[in-house]
Amino acid sequence: MSFLLAHLSDAHIGPIPRPNLAELLGKRVTGYVNWLYKRAGQHDMGVLGRLVADMRAHNPDHIVMTGDIVNVGLPAEIALAREWLATLGGPEEVSFTPGNHDAYVADVTKLVHEVFEPWTTSETATAGFPYLRRREGVALIGLDSGVPTAPFVASGRLGEAQLSALGALLDRTRAEGLARIVFLHHPPHVGGARALRNLEDAAAFEAVIARHGAELVLHGHNHRPSVAYIAAPHGRTPVVGVASASARPGGHYPAAAYNLYRIERAGEGLRIGLRRRGLNEAGEVVEAGAPETL
Repeated sequence: MSFLLAHLSDAHIGPIPRPNLAELLGKRVTGYVNWLYKRAGQHDMGVLGRLVADMRAHNPDHIVMTGDIVNVGLPAEIALAREWLATLGGPEEVSFTPGNHDAYVADVTKLVHEVFEPWTTSETATAGFPYLRRREGVALIGLDSGVPTAPFVASGRLGEAQLSALGALLDRTRAEGLARIVFLHHPPHVGGARALRNLEDAAAFEAVIARHGAELVLHGHNHRPSVAYIAAPHGRTPVVGVASASARPGGHYPAAAYNLYRIERAGEGLRIGLRRRGLNEAGEVVEAGAPETL
């Protein structure tokens, strides 16, 4: 088995369509001002297009997009983001999970779940999280950490129901001999993000992995590449973060990048290789560092 998985996150599709006054109530006011005076200069759809073209040229077996596909959760934004996600591929080729910007206010969370449901549905056609997709010896398990929060708060939460169901899925797919890949938006390990931006039940997530194991965990949110490890029954599970897929070079965060994971059977074991590809200062998509074995 040799499976090539592409991972991108935090596309922040823009520009934001002009909202009406009713849509700017509550948290969206600060978010829209933040977009106008800060984020609009940090995220570039041309950059995103070059990154996606390079990713598709590598012909991955599957693509995972780990959230923050929009900015302030306007219905018009969500429609544009759906069109963009469809350009990556259909639901058989692409899996999605929401981020905190996709759950920016309470009344949009249901709409996001409905609009992106084809890309978040289990192979049994069951909606809801966690969801499971089996692909060529790999189990892809998507979680939803996006929850509405107060202004200036970007934390996430999984909740007991998702964590309990995750444990059952990990046990079932381990018994099938599948390589289990879990993905969500927020860094799911303790200390993965600062207070008010972190996953509130990260310790509970770590406890699930400690009991049931997983071969790889993917996330976005921090707009930075990262590798961490959490305890698992037979060693350590790598937890890998990726930069924003639309970040301009020379900005506050690292330039746009995506990750490629080569998952291969090596005898009775498993080998996972990581390559990062991202923009250099000239705006070209190149190898971003040496390949790693996780």
